[in-house]
Amino acid sequence: MTDILTSIDGGVLTVTLNRPDDGNAATDHMAVELTQIMNSAHEKARLVVLTGAGDVFCRGRAAHGRIPAESDDAYDRRTNSDIVFDCYASIRYCKVPVIAKVRGKAVGFGCSLASVADITIAAYDALFQINEMQHNILPTMVLSSLIDRGSRKGINYMVYSTATVPAERAIAYGICSDTAPGAELDAKVDALVKQMLSAPAIATEGAKEYLIRAMTMDVPSAVDYARNLHAVFNSSSKMQRK
Repeated sequence: MTDILTSIDGGVLTVTLNRPDDGNAATDHMAVELTQIMNSAHEKARLVVLTGAGDVFCRGRAAHGRIPAESDDAYDRRTNSDIVFDCYASIRYCKVPVIAKVRGKAVGFGCSLASVADITIAAYDALFQINEMQHNILPTMVLSSLIDRGSRKGINYMVYSTATVPAERAIAYGICSDTAPGAELDAKVDALVKQMLSAPAIATEGAKEYLIRAMTMDVPSAVDYARNLHAVFNSSSKMQRK
């Protein structure tokens, strides 16, 4: 069985974590493949929908799917960890918007994938958790995905308490964008996709380019960057509707 399924339709690349019998727990090989998919998504699609097969988005990393570090040397271990850090970066810096569609649990690595996506739509009964502390793991991998997404109070609570957080509260914490009844989740995401595709491609890509960089700039720099992109993109013939 293929661990990650991809399909493309009308400019939308759907990426499905496909290990439903194990809660879509992600192996390191899956993280590497997901990184490659996201890094090349703009070559074939205008946006990406990331989801999980079955009733769980992703319960975390698979215990038996780790690529071992070459040694216990700290530098080797750091290089090995880049498998995960690079995966998060591929979503954050994907040149087209990434929408996470979440059913069931999004735990650890799964919570990170949902958080680092540009937009996250979850079922009412979806649950988010950062449970690394339960396993004596410093959760800096997960924290790196949340650092420009969630609120400090919300992240602190989730990390230290390891509590399971419902989707509505995840919105307040900055991890989730919106919710829908489980039976209406697909339709909600489809409507969002339709709306996004109605704009010129250069507009959606330009908005992502701005938001990737501007959120970590000082305010005057962010305003200047907006001024420059506004002039360049809005004067392009590609912004004209066909």
